[in-house]
Parts: sequence; C-alpha cells; structure tokens
Amino acid sequence: MTKADIVTSIADKTGIEKIAVQATVEAFMNEIKESLESGENVYLRGFGSFIVKERAEKTGRNISKNTTIIIPAHNIPAFKPAKTFVEGVKSKVKVKK
Repeated sequence: MTKADIVTSIADKTGIEKIAVQATVEAFMNEIKESLESGENVYLRGFGSFIVKERAEKTGRNISKNTTIIIPAHNIPAFKPAKTFVEGVKSKVKVKK
C-alpha cells in the first residue's frame, strides 16, 4: 500500500476530500519526522512507537580494497509496534510458504 492508496482509502471511508486527507497525512508524517529529528520519541497507543535508536561504533570491512574502516556511533529511526497491533497481524495474516 502506498501513501496515495492510504489517502484514497481514508477519503472513501470518511467522505473527506482527497486533498484535505493528503494534507493531513503529510502533516502527520512531517510531525513524526520532526519529532524524531529533535530526539523525541512518538508514542501512539494501540499502534506503536516511533523511536530513536542508537547504533554503537563498529568495525567494517571494504572487501574489494581489503581495508578496515570504523563506522562511528549514530542514531537511526525505528518503529516498535504495539502488542495489540502485533497480535492482530499474527492472527489475521497467514504465513507464506
């Protein structure tokens, strides 16, 4: 599902114009992005948490040049789904074989 699909689905379910829904979805995503960029986590009860995770410094290798490099510690955004969200996916989505 793409952002356009989400906007269309919400507009169809609520009767709100697509332009207004798109503006709302964009504002929602920007707010989460800005919060994470400022170091604040975002908690959405029943859905999950957008958090900033710290990655430790580590040693990497460039195989083609046979050299070792140091990858500095850095922060990355991450999503941790709520328990109810995880349980819903587990019970409704079949495992592909």
